[in-house]
Formats: sequence, C-alpha cells, structure tokens
Amino acid sequence: MKDYGQIILNVLQSQQTLSKRELFSYVYSFDSGVNLSSFTWKLHQLKKQGLINSPSQGIYSIIAENNFTPAISSSLKRIHNKISKEFPYVQICVWDSRWFNDLMLHQLFRYYLVIEVEKNSAEAVFNSMTDVSKKVFLNPTEDIFNMYIANFNEVIIVQPLISESPIIEQEGVRIASLEKLLVDCVADKDLFAAQQSEIDFIFKTARSKYSINTSKIKRYARRRNQLDKIESLLNKTLANK
Repeated sequence: MKDYGQIILNVLQSQQTLSKRELFSYVYSFDSGVNLSSFTWKLHQLKKQGLINSPSQGIYSIIAENNFTPAISSSLKRIHNKISKEFPYVQICVWDSRWFNDLMLHQLFRYYLVIEVEKNSAEAVFNSMTDVSKKVFLNPTEDIFNMYIANFNEVIIVQPLISESPIIEQEGVRIASLEKLLVDCVADKDLFAAQQSEIDFIFKTARSKYSINTSKIKRYARRRNQLDKIESLLNKTLANK
C-alpha cells in the first residue's frame, strides 16, 4: 500500500480544513491508482498518530500547536494567589474579559476580572475580596449589571464554578481554557452581554487562531446544555473557511 500520508499532511497544512472527498481528489491528482479503502485507512492512521483530527463527521484538519495562552495581568495573579492562600482546598478558576479583545472585531473598554469557585465557597471568597476592592460583585443579575457594573471600567466578579469545567494552568495560575470561555460565552448572556452580537465572529476567529479540543468543548457544552448551539457554531465556522 502506497504511503499517502505526507500528501494529506501537506494539503491540510495549506488548506487547514478539507472534507474527505476533497482530500481524496487531491491525492488522486497525484496518483490515479489510489483506492478509497487504502486512503481511508491512511486517514485513520494519521488520526491515531495525533497528526490530524476530525472536528466533525467527514471533515479533517491538521493539528496545530497554536495553544491559547492569554496574557495574565499582575492583578489577576494577585487575586489568584490571595484566594489560593486563604482557601487552599477550594477549586478556583480565574479569567480576564480582556482576553476576548483578541477574538472580537469591536474592542472592549470595560473589563471584568472573574473568580470562579465552588458554589459553597463563593460567598466567603466574595467577602475576602471586599477587603481588596469595593467594586466586587457576587454572581450578579442582569439588573446589577445594568445599574452598577456598567458604571465601572473594571470590576471583580465572583461566581460559582460549574463542575467539570475545563481549566488549564498557566504561570502557576488556574485559568479558564478557551473551550470553557467559548461555551460560557454562549451560555451566560448577562456576563457576556458585550460578546453576544459577535458570537459567530468570536468562534470563527478562535478556530483560525488557536487549537480547539473538539471533544472537550462538546463535553462541557453538554454539561451546560448548550451542545446543539456549540455544534452549530463549530460547523458554521468550518463551512465559512
């Protein structure tokens, strides 16, 4: 069986994402003797080796190492370290809404530093943070956003951490993964009000700039009852490439 692996990798490197039919046609242009069964087996091998993935059925893309590594501000580090020290057994996740400026067309000028902790610890963490700043809000409602938070350029928000949230560690700080931010952006319309008009653009930009773990984002989307919406957005970004 002839090795078509490098041809497949080369075209995916240049085209990023292609359907199985498109890939087969490309390989066929190099070797008209290729048969579908050997081609399909090669796709299976490349996927097993971690060189390509299949974001959706019949669609293939090369696995790039463009990992999401947002800039962690000194303020966010201090917050994380303070909570980790005072509540060493509490699971924590922090993130900065500035990170969305990398994904959006219209830049944000009001920011949130968000602390997510286990639900039964959220009030205690909130009380601790009021010693640091008076602009701290606990799990704010839409009315609180509109009446108070909208008046500040930067606030700290404490809210419950959804169980099984995909979290990564960067510079010793436990932060929300890109997969978590994308799903939460769809699910939490109050917290992510500024992003709602650019959801499609955010997903398209995220897919073009960073590696997204498809199984991870779908698993978390299912946890948040957003699987249909997330799958639709992922498929739409593929179709628009």
